Amino acid sequence: MTRLAILADIHANLFALDAVIEDLKAREIDEVIVAGDLVGRGPQGSAVVERIWEQGWRCVQGNHEEYLINFWRRNIPPQWYDQEHWSGARWMSEELSQEHIEYLEALPFSLTSQTCPDVFVVHGSTRSNQEGIGSWTDPEVLDEIFEMVPPAHHLLVCAHTPRPLDLELRQGQRIVNVGSVGLPFNGDWRAQYVVLTTQSDGVYDVEFVQVPYDREGFLGHYEASGFLAEAGITSAMLRHEVLHAKPFLVPFLRWCEGHGVEPVAERIPWFLDAYDHTKSLKELVEQLEASVREMSKEG
Repeated sequence: MTRLAILADIHANLFALDAVIEDLKAREIDEVIVAGDLVGRGPQGSAVVERIWEQGWRCVQGNHEEYLINFWRRNIPPQWYDQEHWSGARWMSEELSQEHIEYLEALPFSLTSQTCPDVFVVHGSTRSNQEGIGSWTDPEVLDEIFEMVPPAHHLLVCAHTPRPLDLELRQGQRIVNVGSVGLPFNGDWRAQYVVLTTQSDGVYDVEFVQVPYDREGFLGHYEASGFLAEAGITSAMLRHEVLHAKPFLVPFLRWCEGHGVEPVAERIPWFLDAYDHTKSLKELVEQLEASVREMSKEG
């Protein structure tokens, strides 16, 4: 048997990554691949990059690598240099060194496993590292995505959403979403990753792993590093995401956009009063849309 571990969406959470590394030591793993988003949405980007260097693991580039590279290189609209909305991205990019940026820039879009050559790894989808695959993805879209997988690959592994998923398609094709190490959105705050084990019939056993980590220590680093105080609405919303393992930052931004108001700290209490993070993704969208309609009626 061959065992391949794939993890992703570490999101600058060294506490969660170190817990996964310890968990992997107790398993007979032949290869580890990181499916992107080492950095972004957290305060420990440089430390996570350096830990990945130490492990010697191969990685693909996620969308948050691209975001912070662009901020670090200043390939962004001029107004983003000063807007409160982007203070978190500025903080996270400045925390990285030139050496870290060059490493992230060199990461490929996709990888093939060296030990399981029929496994193809991307961050989001075969079309974009910003396109997530989930239970909500239309079958026609899944077919289009899999058409771009190179021949002889039967298992597409992705991340990005970040929610674990195992989908059986036609003709033996399969898509596995590994979830998130550092910032899951499935209601389970533990660090999550996947172990694929080859079987004699050529089918993979997929084990979704959940590992507790020092979450309080990580949130303590939010304060000790200055991230909570200096990264504005980003760190405030991300702290809720760490606590609840549900999305807060993007719903807040969409809520502000729908209400025609600037996404500033003063709006956060209003949003939290209207937002129920226990709902499903579909319900959350409907809730936010209803909130916007109600506000529009009130003038």
